[in-house]
Amino acid sequence: MNWETRKETLKRFNRDLPLDAFDRYSEILLDWNERMNLTRITDEQEMIDKHFIDSLTPLLLDEYEGTGKVLDLGTGAGFPGMVLALTEPHRQFHLMDSLNKRITFLNAVVDELSIKNVETFHGRAEEAGRNPEFREQYQIVLSRAVARLNILAEYCLPFVEQGGYLIAMKGPEGEEEIEEAENAIKTLGGERVRCEEFTLPDGDKRLLVVVQKIKSTPKKYPRGGGKPRKDPL
Repeated sequence: MNWETRKETLKRFNRDLPLDAFDRYSEILLDWNERMNLTRITDEQEMIDKHFIDSLTPLLLDEYEGTGKVLDLGTGAGFPGMVLALTEPHRQFHLMDSLNKRITFLNAVVDELSIKNVETFHGRAEEAGRNPEFREQYQIVLSRAVARLNILAEYCLPFVEQGGYLIAMKGPEGEEEIEEAENAIKTLGGERVRCEEFTLPDGDKRLLVVVQKIKSTPKKYPRGGGKPRKDPL
């Protein structure tokens, strides 16, 4: 891919980015995309902006810094979790999705690129969030384009350790979701810290909503049976 056109944007991340690995990842994605629906984005420049650069934006947050485990919940084709894992090979990343075909694809990427710091999990947030293997085990939980913030909080905050952060990656509509999510965030043991706006090179706006976990999530959450979506807190 032609990264030269985005050289100035990439400098903002202050990292030695593994562009060759990103290129190979995109090649595998496009190959698999011919057999299963993994992404609607196939244009090279759009992929750079909307998949790779967008996935890197948590690196701009002070709250993201650290060495603790990161969970990408509802990872889809691996954005942002796989991109960040390639960028930070000494940090452990867990990628979880409810569709097994996506996990099969991600495992192929892990094998092809010999990635040592990624584990994938097939599971639903409503069930995995109650499992001691995952509950309150992560310094950072990331989620990109999964659900409105009041719903997302119930999916994600049970996974965050006390003192850790949920980083919800949103479009500009994220600002409208914050007020309606305040009750859910508080109920689940969180506290909204701040929002950080980022403009992609193509002009699209992105909003990172940062929520800190300040106390343990009550045991009855997350609720099962689709209740987070049917009856948001």
